Amino acid sequence: MSTLITPVEKDLGGFAVRRLLPARALRMLGPFVFFDHVGPATFAPGAGVDVRPHPHIGLATVTWLFEGALLHRDSLGSVQRIEPGDVNWMTAGRGIVHSERTDAQERASGHRLHGIQTWVALPVAHEQTAPAFTHVPAAQLPLIELPGVQLRLLVGTALGGSAPTPSFSPIFCLAGRMQPGSRLTLPPEHAERGVYLASGELTVDGVPLAEHHLLALDAHTDVEIAAGADSLLMLLGGAPIDGERVLWWNFVASSRTLIDAAQQRWQAQALGKVPGETEFIPLPEH
Repeated sequence: MSTLITPVEKDLGGFAVRRLLPARALRMLGPFVFFDHVGPATFAPGAGVDVRPHPHIGLATVTWLFEGALLHRDSLGSVQRIEPGDVNWMTAGRGIVHSERTDAQERASGHRLHGIQTWVALPVAHEQTAPAFTHVPAAQLPLIELPGVQLRLLVGTALGGSAPTPSFSPIFCLAGRMQPGSRLTLPPEHAERGVYLASGELTVDGVPLAEHHLLALDAHTDVEIAAGADSLLMLLGGAPIDGERVLWWNFVASSRTLIDAAQQRWQAQALGKVPGETEFIPLPEH
């Protein structure tokens, strides 16, 4: 049985974020435990995104842009600009700190930003792994091309492709564009699958999917996706994660004990520091 997820919209001061996961109707989709659609937003010269340093544990972040650019910095010393077509995969493991900002080039000229960031819960055997950061440029990601369809495979395996992005459990994530009149058949390669329409017009097995909605699909059957207009979309899923997860702020863990320990480490500023950054986001009171 399919499940339709409606976004919860948040204003982050100049740009909108639509949150799809976790939702009351669906806490996780495969290993994906969090899903934010950012923008599209237009920033005037001098303005931009400034996500101050903050920590994560027990997850990997997947960042993909349709438009614009962001500068990633983390406590490992990574400094990486991400542009449309690339993917940033950051493994938090036992703990990492990172910031995401508009860099000087875009900030000076004004720019647009449009993208998706998801979190992938790590299996219990890997949730305390060493933190790591991987940037994969577009040229190294498999391109799935069909008439009127162009999709990049960001992570995992799907439609005959295998991405070089590191992963810890069966997973797939495809993102890109479908032109008007194009069609795509998504086979049941993974136990759980979903379709997200970022913009445009899609039908899924003949039923319209509203913009900014996530449809978790029935298992074990082919699904036909058809575009009625130029459409941006993401397809994602994988095997269910091995057990329940606790989500608190930016932390994901298999036990409350790990969350409590991460809280204490962040309060003591012992989870790491981002070189070149002096700001940080304090631990929430609630």
